[in-house]
Amino acid sequence: MRLHRLDITAFGPFGGSQSVDFDELSAAGLFLLHGPTGAGKTSVLDAVCYALYGSVPGARQTGQGLSLRSDHADAATRTEVRLELTVAGRRLEITRQPPWERPKKRGSGTTLDKAQSWLREYDATAGAWKDLSRSHQEIGEEITQLLGMSREQFCQVVLLPQGDFARFLRADAEARGRLLGRLFDTRRFAEVEKSLAERRRATEAQVREGDAALLADAHRMQQEAGDAMELPELAPGEPGLADAVLAAAAVARSAARERLTLAHLRLTATESAHAAADRALADVRELARLQSRFAQARERAALLQERAGAHQEAQARMERGRKAEMVAPALELREAADAEHRAAATAEARARAALPETLADAGPTGLATAARRAAEELGGLESARRAEQRLADVVAERVGLDRQERTDEDVLRETGNWLAGWDATRAGLQTRVESAQEAATRAEQLAVQREPARRRLGAARMRDQLASDTDAARERTLASEQRALDARAHWLDLKEQRLTGIAAELAAGLTDGEPCAVCGATEHPAPARRIAGHVDREAEERALAAHQQADERRAEDERRLGVAREALAAATAEAGDTATAELAAEADALEQEYARARRDASALHAAHEELRRAEQERERRLADRQQAEVRAAARLARRDTLDRERATLEQELAKARGTAGSVAARTAQLERQVALLTDAADTARAAEDTAQRLKDADARLADAAYRAGFETPQAAAAALLDDAAHRELQRRLDAWHSDESAVRAVLAESDTAAAAQLPPADLATAERDASSAAQRLRDAASARDGAARCCAELDRLSARAADGVRRLAPLREEYDRVARLAALTAGTSADNERKMRLESYVLAARLEQVAAAATVRLRQMSSGRYTLVHSDDRTGRGRSGLGLHVVDAWTGRERDTATLSGGETFFASLALALGLADVVTDEAGGVRLDTLFIDEGFGSLDDQTLDEVLDVLDSLRERERSVGIVSHVADLRRRIHAQLEVVKGRSGSAVRQRGVG
Repeated sequence: MRLHRLDITAFGPFGGSQSVDFDELSAAGLFLLHGPTGAGKTSVLDAVCYALYGSVPGARQTGQGLSLRSDHADAATRTEVRLELTVAGRRLEITRQPPWERPKKRGSGTTLDKAQSWLREYDATAGAWKDLSRSHQEIGEEITQLLGMSREQFCQVVLLPQGDFARFLRADAEARGRLLGRLFDTRRFAEVEKSLAERRRATEAQVREGDAALLADAHRMQQEAGDAMELPELAPGEPGLADAVLAAAAVARSAARERLTLAHLRLTATESAHAAADRALADVRELARLQSRFAQARERAALLQERAGAHQEAQARMERGRKAEMVAPALELREAADAEHRAAATAEARARAALPETLADAGPTGLATAARRAAEELGGLESARRAEQRLADVVAERVGLDRQERTDEDVLRETGNWLAGWDATRAGLQTRVESAQEAATRAEQLAVQREPARRRLGAARMRDQLASDTDAARERTLASEQRALDARAHWLDLKEQRLTGIAAELAAGLTDGEPCAVCGATEHPAPARRIAGHVDREAEERALAAHQQADERRAEDERRLGVAREALAAATAEAGDTATAELAAEADALEQEYARARRDASALHAAHEELRRAEQERERRLADRQQAEVRAAARLARRDTLDRERATLEQELAKARGTAGSVAARTAQLERQVALLTDAADTARAAEDTAQRLKDADARLADAAYRAGFETPQAAAAALLDDAAHRELQRRLDAWHSDESAVRAVLAESDTAAAAQLPPADLATAERDASSAAQRLRDAASARDGAARCCAELDRLSARAADGVRRLAPLREEYDRVARLAALTAGTSADNERKMRLESYVLAARLEQVAAAATVRLRQMSSGRYTLVHSDDRTGRGRSGLGLHVVDAWTGRERDTATLSGGETFFASLALALGLADVVTDEAGGVRLDTLFIDEGFGSLDDQTLDEVLDVLDSLRERERSVGIVSHVADLRRRIHAQLEVVKGRSGSAVRQRGVG
C-alpha cells in the first residue's frame, strides 16, 4: 500500500482546505512530520485512517461524526477527507464526508445532512476515474479485503504508536496476549476453547443429570422395597454407580415377589372366614327383624283400641260437614250482597256530605238534573279560556320587548365607549410587538457570541491551572533527575567496590582438595578475606534496581512535564494573553445582556396574541351594535299591535268571569260542582239497588238451610268445614283404617308368630364377629394389593433404570473425551506440561516470528548488542507461552525487556513494531506496506543512538518503503530534509512541505 495524496477540508484543527503530496515526500524515503504541540500532526494520520475505515484511531474515536468537524471552519463549508492510494496494484480514490449540521437554506436554524462516501478507481487504459461505489458498507468491505487488515491492525502496523509497543515490552503475558489477539485475529482459537469448555459443561451436566435420575429411581425403589434394598453410597458422576443400582434393584425385586406369594395365601383363608361370618349375621338379623315386627304390631293394636271413641266422633263430624256443603252457595251469596250494600251506603253518605244544604235530601233524579245544568254552563266558558291564555301571552311578549329594549340600550352604550378608545389601544399593542421583535433579533445576535466567549474563558481558567501544574511538574522533574543521578552514582560506586573485592567472594567458595575456578590449583594456602564494608552481589543488584526505578520515575516525570507544557500551550493559544478576570467580566456582561434580551423577546408571542384578540373583540362589538339598532326599529311596530290586542281581550274576559277572579277560577268552580252532583246521583242509585239484592239473598238462604236439615242458617254455617279442616279430618280417618288393616296382617303371619316363640336374637355378638372377619379380609386384601403394587413399581423402575444406564453409556464416553480435550486446550491438563492455552500457543508462535523479525533491526540499532528472544517459561503462577526477553551481548545474560532503559526501550519497541508490521503484512497475504508512520518517542535518544535508528529507518528504502516520522524534536529537522510542517494559527492549522521537489 502506497499513499499518493491527501486532501483535508474543515477536519480537526484544519479550518480550510489543505493538501499533502505523499509522492513528493516519499521520494526521499524518509520524511518528517513536525509542528508545535496541538497544531495537528496526529490529525493528519487521523485523516488517513478516517478515509480508509470511516473512523479515527481507538483513543480518539468518539463515535460521532460531528466531533471530526473543525471549530475554525466556516458554517457553509462541509467537512471532507479525500485520499488517493495504490493497493494491490489498483489506484483508488476514497472520499468521505461525516454527518454535517448545516444552516437551513430557508429560514433560521440548522438541519443534519447524512454522512456520504465515494470510492473511485483510475482506469489507466481509458485515462479517467470510474465510480465503484457510494455505499459505506461496500467501501469498508472492499478496503478491508484489499488491505487484509482491520482498523486496529492498520493503526498498529502502519501508524506505529511507539507508546503502545513500549508498554508491550514491559507488559505481562495477559496484556501481550490481548494485543496480539487483536492483531492476528486469534478469536477462532479462543472460540474453540470456549466451545470445548461449553461442551464439557453441557455433557457433564447431562451425565450428572442422568446419574441424578438413576439415583432418584433408586430412592423410589428403596421407598417401595423398604429394608429389603440398600442404596450404594456413591455420588452422581462416580464410576460403578450404575452397576450398584442395578444389583440392588434385582435383590429388591426377588424379595417383593416372595411377599406377594404369602399375601395371596393369607387372602384366600380370610375370604372363607368372612363368608361364614356374613351368613351367620344374616340369620340373626332376620330373626331379630321378625321378633321386632311382632312386638310392634301388638303395641299398635293396643293404641288403636284406645283411640276408637275419637274415631267415631270424627266420622259424625264429617257427615254433618257434607250436609252443610249443600247450604254453602246460599251463604256465600248472602255475604257478598251484605258487603256490597254496606259499601254503597258508605259511598252515598260521603257524596251527600259534600253537597250544598239545598240538595242534601234530593233523590237520584234531582241530583242528575242539577249536574246536567252545571255542565251546560261549563261548556259555554271554553272560548273565554282561550282568550285568557292569549292575553297572558300578549302581556309576556310586551314585557319581553321592554326588557330587550333595556338590554340593547346597554349594548349600544358599552360598545360606543369601547370603540372610542380603539385607536389608542391598537397603537400600544403594536408598540409592544415591535419591541419584543427587536429583543428577539438582539438575542439571536448575542447567542452567536456566547459560545466563543465561554470557550475562551474556560481556556483561560485552564491556562491558569496548567501554569501552576507546569511549575509543580518542573520542580518534580528536577528533583527526580537529581535522585536518578544520585542513584546511578551510588550504583556505580557499589559496582566498583564489588569489583575491587571480587577475590574475597571467589575465595569464599574454595574447598580444600577441589580445584580453584580461576587458577585450577587444589591447594589454597592464602585465600583472600573480606574486609569491613565489603559489597556483595545482592547489594549491587539492589542499588541497580533502585537506579532503574529512579530513572523510570524521572522519565515519567519528564513525560508528565511535556504533557503539561503541551496542554498549557494549547490553552494559551485558545485564551490569548487577556487576564481571566477580564474575560470572566466580559462573559458575565454578555450573559446578562443575553438574558435581558431573551426575557424581553419572550413577550413577543403574548403581544401578538393580545393584538389578535383585540381586533377580534372590535369586530364583535361592531356586529353587536348593528344588530341592536335593527332590533330597536322592529320593536316599535310590534309594541302598537300588542297594545291594541290586549284592550280587546280584556273587555271580552270581563263579561265571562262574572264574580270570579278569572275565567279559570269560574271554570274550576263549575267542574267541581258537576263532579260532586254526578257522584252523588250515582251513589244514591247504587245504594237502592244493593238493598234490594240483600233482601233477596236472605230469603234464599233460609230456604236452603231448611231443606238440608238445619233449624237455622246459623247452624248450617257452624257445621260447614273449610278445605284445611276437611283434609285433616279425612287424613285422620284414613290413617286409622290403614293402621288397623296393617296390624291385623302382621298378627296373621305364621313365620312372625313362630319367631316370637323363640329366645331373643343376639345381634350385637353376630355383628362383632362379622366386623372382625371383614377387617381381617380388608387387611389381607390391602397387603396383597401393596405387594402386587410394589412388584409392579419395582419392575417399572428397574426397567427405566436399565434403559437409563444404556442411554448414559455413550454420553459418559463423550464426556470423558470432551473433558480431556477441554482441559488440554485450556492448559489445565496434566498432558499440557507448560499449562499453555490453545490461543496462547498460537500467539506464542506469532510472537516468536515477531521477535525474529524485530531482532534483525534491533541488532543494527544497538550495534549488535541486543537480541529479542521469545520464551515459553512460566512467570510466577501464570501460564507460559508469551514471555519476551532481551539478550545483552555485552554481559551474555538474558533478561526481561522491562529492565531496558528509556532509550533502549524506544529502539527495542521500534524494532518490535517494524518486525510486527512485517509479520502482520505476511499474515494479510503479502500486501506491501510502502508507507509507514512512526509517532513520537525520538526525544529520549542520544545522538549516536539516533543516528543508528535513522540508519535502520533509512534502510527500509531498500524495500521501496517511505517512512514518516511524527515528532517535534528539533534535532530531527537538521537530519531529515523532506519535511511536512503543520503550522497553527487563530483561523486554524495549515500544512507546508519543505525539502521536496
